[in-house]
Amino acid sequence: MRRLFMLICLLALFGASGGLPSHANEGVIRVNINEPLGEISPYVYGANYGPWALLPVDLWGMAETSGITFFRFPGGEWGDRNDLSTNHIDSYIKFAQRMNAEPTISVRLRGGTPEKAAEMVRYVNLEHNYGVRYWSIGNEPNLYPDYDAETHAKDWRAFALAMRAVDPNILLIGPDISQYPPSLEDYHAPLRDWVRTFLKANADLVEVVSIHRYPFPKSMNAAPTTIAELRASAAEWEFIIPDLRQVVRESAGRDMPIAVMEVNSHWNKPTGGAASPDSYFNAIWWADVLARLIRQRVDMVAFWLLASYGENGPYGLFDRYKERPTFYVYPLYKRLGKQLVHAESENTALTVVAALTEDEQLTLMIVNPDDVPHTARLEVEGIGSCHVVGAWRLDPELKAEPIRISETAQTFDLPAYSATLYLIEPRCRPLRF
Repeated sequence: MRRLFMLICLLALFGASGGLPSHANEGVIRVNINEPLGEISPYVYGANYGPWALLPVDLWGMAETSGITFFRFPGGEWGDRNDLSTNHIDSYIKFAQRMNAEPTISVRLRGGTPEKAAEMVRYVNLEHNYGVRYWSIGNEPNLYPDYDAETHAKDWRAFALAMRAVDPNILLIGPDISQYPPSLEDYHAPLRDWVRTFLKANADLVEVVSIHRYPFPKSMNAAPTTIAELRASAAEWEFIIPDLRQVVRESAGRDMPIAVMEVNSHWNKPTGGAASPDSYFNAIWWADVLARLIRQRVDMVAFWLLASYGENGPYGLFDRYKERPTFYVYPLYKRLGKQLVHAESENTALTVVAALTEDEQLTLMIVNPDDVPHTARLEVEGIGSCHVVGAWRLDPELKAEPIRISETAQTFDLPAYSATLYLIEPRCRPLRF
């Protein structure tokens, strides 16, 4: 009777769980290479850069090979507090050319004039033929004192018309508001109406709709951000981008390209914390966020910032003397293909994005921001066993470095706090029935 009772209990336990117990951290990643989702924009790997936060020359070589593809210049409020000189412009263009990065320029709105903005376009594209295509006007106008959305929309339009009169081929980005809300209940929710007001007045002139976002701190007196808090914040983008697209459709009557022109984990300057901008986990958080932005088909992303040190804070991919951990996200993503394809993970702790290279090799980015390891089994629809021909990992020990993995491996071991890029052979063996 005792053995019978134990057997009944075991059967009840297995029945409640749907079968025999499995590894708690296992899950299937499904990829469909026959479901293309469009090209990944080359400008999702950008960074802010300015004459007030220059990259030391000794670090130029590392930056050149990083995979950074475009710059937003001069970055932040500096451009609304200072006039750009011709020396600033000339040096910046030479730097962007050396880095093989697309240059963008923001003209001064607060304290500037349409005439000065037009003169800058003339100097850059007519006098020197620098060929700068993307331009923006001002920075975070919602933070200007005694300024509202209607006034901004009117001022922005005057600048845009003056600039376009000089060069009708430039592409304008705006409104570059701060802190687009992560939910309808967030206290920044009124900024959705700022975007509406801007687009109703200027949808005929603006080409790319731009926002900024820093999730922390939540208040001036908030305690230091924890890893758990920073990890959870990555999911905010699953609301932000779809909501912004809906606001754009309602206001402009059509879909438009989306840009996140300033983004990092913090808007203040904490250092040395477990989840501060200079921390290792900030790199894993950014790998997670970037995967989500790519899946959401964002067109431009500019990390805050390329380099920063001293009073400019710990945000930069580089400090004065060396790279920070978040830098290594870029050489990892540099290997991701350009043609986005469908990918999903049963395990919601993992973030995945898949893309095909130009020669149709499958690349798969798997980010595990969790504090425990996970195992993932790969299933490519319509394909049997695939060959893994390369893998690179960012984790506490590896800096986007190659790892050894069996070419016939279909199950991947993913350490805690890691991001891994897999390159998978396209000529796979078909399924046998």
